[in-house]
Amino acid sequence: MKMSATSFSRSVAALSALALVVGAGAANAQSCQEDFQKLTERRMAQIQVLNNLGKAGKGKMDPNAACPAAKKLVGIENEMVGYMAKNKEWCAIPDNVLEGFKQAGAKTKNFANQACMAAAKMKQMQREQAANGSGLGAPPKLPSGPL
Repeated sequence: MKMSATSFSRSVAALSALALVVGAGAANAQSCQEDFQKLTERRMAQIQVLNNLGKAGKGKMDPNAACPAAKKLVGIENEMVGYMAKNKEWCAIPDNVLEGFKQAGAKTKNFANQACMAAAKMKQMQREQAANGSGLGAPPKLPSGPL
């Protein structure tokens, strides 16, 4: 995720500079920069949530916590790609920048799917353990009678 954040920051900086250089009107460039700034802040905040989950788990994320956080990041990235596609000409967004965002979004979606599948497997195992009486919540059976 950190690599995506760095790549994203570079892409946004390049996009902002390119929008100014290509000759988009000052109002266009300013509007695009403001919109991207807001979307970028939301994306980076969600990446930080995931990074914090990884730190809290000492490098391993709890799938039950990672699944909703990753899904939220996917939604934000989809919103960014949608904005870029819709405003491609207005904001002078190059095809390769849009394609890069799409590829990064696909990786995030894959990560979210993996986290959610792991969370579902964990919940299924917990249900099975509870049904068998061998889960963490069930106390061990003690011998009865004289010892």
